Amino acid sequence: MRATGSWLAILVVGIGWAGCAKHVDTRVAGDDDAAIDGATARLDELRAREQQDDLDCAEQCDVSAKTCATAEQLCGLVDRNTDRDDLPPRCAQAREQCAGAGDGCARCQGG
Repeated sequence: MRATGSWLAILVVGIGWAGCAKHVDTRVAGDDDAAIDGATARLDELRAREQQDDLDCAEQCDVSAKTCATAEQLCGLVDRNTDRDDLPPRCAQAREQCAGAGDGCARCQGG
């Protein structure tokens, strides 16, 4: 009988903990900061790759696509942090880099 009482107590405590689950916001400023820094670093790498003379047209266009995808990822993170005035210029710069990379792709394709 004593073992049943122990199991019952454990069950009641377990249900109590499960019933008291708290909603936790998964957006943490530090996480967004790390993601923004990562996207910025990736854009720097792509800019350096784009400036190399040995890229063929397919590689140039691949860099362009990756640049634009990374720029939009960065801008999405910026949009989530509307309270920060330092971030919108980073988004604008990333979109300008995307446009420049797209121009490079279009030039090599003859368009």
